[in-house]
Amino acid sequence: MDDHQFKRLLDFFNRSWKGYRKVRKGVKKRVSRHMQALGCRRIETYPQVLAADKAAHDACLALLTVSISRFYRDRKVWAVLQEDLLPDLISRQPRQVRIWTAGCARGEEVYSLKIAWEELALQKDDRPRLEIVATDMNSDYLDQAREGVYNRGSVRELTADQLARYFEIRKGGRRLFLRPELKANIAWACQDLVAGQIPPGLFDVIFLRNNLLTYYRDPQKSAAFQQVAANLEQDGILIIGAHERLPDTADCFVTVSGSNLIFRRR
Repeated sequence: MDDHQFKRLLDFFNRSWKGYRKVRKGVKKRVSRHMQALGCRRIETYPQVLAADKAAHDACLALLTVSISRFYRDRKVWAVLQEDLLPDLISRQPRQVRIWTAGCARGEEVYSLKIAWEELALQKDDRPRLEIVATDMNSDYLDQAREGVYNRGSVRELTADQLARYFEIRKGGRRLFLRPELKANIAWACQDLVAGQIPPGLFDVIFLRNNLLTYYRDPQKSAAFQQVAANLEQDGILIIGAHERLPDTADCFVTVSGSNLIFRRR
């Protein structure tokens, strides 16, 4: 599958070439294997098969998901969270803090949050209950996230103390197993933002990083973003990815701590 053919597939799903450009190699390989399994020799017939077969359509959608991540990705964002935003939430929400990670992939972002929360316990014992809702449209990624097993490349941002405190290192040190206590109070769900599948309730923080705003085009992107934003508390925090920007219609958000990745809902 060449780039021209891949662009035709992205057009079918209203996906962004700019978002996929740097990660297209692996995605194209997965999609090509799917085409072969369906007996599609030409890209021209592939969308027709997908349109007529919901299972094949959904399988292709899953193949288009990208799971490139690591613990504490975008270190400056996590510094602001740990030093400023999470302590502020603890002081303002004495009973419970609710956080949603949308497009959580294999769980690195979710467990980074749990680690940051545990690090705060070293400074403040009387924290509220933390509830995390973690969603992704790829059920295989969610299964891996629940398992909590990672390679060395995924944890390179963590200190040696953090690795020792939060992981069990097995198999010659190549695989790191998250300690079971960090898996508590996480609700995992397979949901598609563009299909309007949104977890119920309001959230104090929403992570919307490196998924909706990267891989989709309008009008789907803006419509889904409005639904996500509606689930954020007043004065709630929205966090996006390093190469993303808010839709032009997102005029109810202001930047936080001088970062163009962290916003507060007015």
